[in-house]
Amino acid sequence: MKRVYKHIILSLCLLGPVLVSTKTKAQVHGIYDTLKVFAYVSPEGDTIPSSNLPPVLVNGRLTRQWRNYWADWTRLRNAVYVTYPYAKAASRIMNEINTKLVNVSDRKERKIIIKSREKELKKEFTDKLTKLSVYQGKVLMKLINRETGNNCYEIIDEYKGFISAAFWQAVAVVFGSNLKQGYDPREKDIDMEKIVRDVEKMYGYYRNG
Repeated sequence: MKRVYKHIILSLCLLGPVLVSTKTKAQVHGIYDTLKVFAYVSPEGDTIPSSNLPPVLVNGRLTRQWRNYWADWTRLRNAVYVTYPYAKAASRIMNEINTKLVNVSDRKERKIIIKSREKELKKEFTDKLTKLSVYQGKVLMKLINRETGNNCYEIIDEYKGFISAAFWQAVAVVFGSNLKQGYDPREKDIDMEKIVRDVEKMYGYYRNG
């Protein structure tokens, strides 16, 4: 019996270091073995576990629809950047002309005032405006409407008369445009409005509303 106990004790002594070593190794944790869990208390008073996971970068390809959308958006952005200063200039000049015409009722005198300003405009802007594409011209007309509250047909009719307005409207139609087009910043022209507001910040323009 004593011999049996000796064998058991001897076996325990030999296995002891092995068991301790195994237990020690089992308690060693790697950096990905545990995850910190934080407590989040909902408005209802419930405690919900939450944790922060590392960010994951996912690359994907744009669909044809989105490629077309961003191509159109880039084209529009470039057109707004080019034409918006002209729209601001047109608004400023119209305000100056209207100020001079406030107390002038005589038609001849009104024509003289308009023509004198028209010569200055042609000298300053003709070369620049002739370099615009048809698409940029359409964007410019919308921006003039935005800045003045009037479409280009109404402006020409006011300063040059019905015949001139009708003539230039016919020319615009030939090029697939329309002098009477309006500006809809909330729906149809919402992308243009967003771009314009960025341009206003860039150039330091401020506009009420």
